[in-house]
Amino acid sequence: MDITTRNAGFFERLSALLVREPEDREQLIKLLRSAHQRNLLAADALGIIEGALAASEMSVREVMVPRLQMEVVDIDDSLSEIVARVNTTAHSRFPVIDGDRDNVLGILLAKDLLRVEQADRFNVRDWLRPAVFIPEFKRLDVLLREFRVSRNHMAIVIDEYAGIAGLITIEDVLEQIVGDIEDEYDFDETDENIQVDHAGGHRVKAQTTVGEFNEAFATTFSDDKCQTVGGLVLRHLGRVPRHNETVDIEGISFQVLRVDSRRIYTLLVHQPPVAA
Repeated sequence: MDITTRNAGFFERLSALLVREPEDREQLIKLLRSAHQRNLLAADALGIIEGALAASEMSVREVMVPRLQMEVVDIDDSLSEIVARVNTTAHSRFPVIDGDRDNVLGILLAKDLLRVEQADRFNVRDWLRPAVFIPEFKRLDVLLREFRVSRNHMAIVIDEYAGIAGLITIEDVLEQIVGDIEDEYDFDETDENIQVDHAGGHRVKAQTTVGEFNEAFATTFSDDKCQTVGGLVLRHLGRVPRHNETVDIEGISFQVLRVDSRRIYTLLVHQPPVAA
């Protein structure tokens, strides 16, 4: 068989692959990945398409910043306290609460503080923007469309009992669609919450429940105050930890491997050796 014949056969198979209509989402993704392997679709474009497809199946609860990790401003905070919080967190929007996180009064924009002329007469209530409340089961693609129409950038997430479950921003949603393309072996993309680390210890996702962690490490941490390992570390510190910061809780060492300004993603856990 000469080169011309082989090329003709290849293009016929490729045309058949691209023309054939996929019957379900799985076949569509396989078709797109096949196009990428044949250099017909760039890796970035493939990642965005896959992210958009995934967003249509993900709920707000899977992406939101949990209640315990929310950076908030209290209605009684002074201007200096709020400015210090803005400088520390570098956030642009803050839910304003009245004593309790279940009592969200509105949203404060950091840029509005630049227009404050008299600090001694500052009152947070004068600068509040309306808060948008959404259920935790809302789909990300629906929320993104609502963000675009309303021009809101933040929504407060409520659970089925109308309690505050967390918050979500438009950046959180877009990150799921156009975020960095992770390595196929990246730990955050695996189904397992706990894995042995090649350098020793165990890699643990912050979303791992306290019960699952106790079962794996034979510990007795209580889940009365927090449900996840990430929440356990946050509650112990009282703040969001820094990258590579190590926290010792009841003899267990938690090293923060991946974190941003609002949430913990991955921890490296070391357990002391058991005495003979």
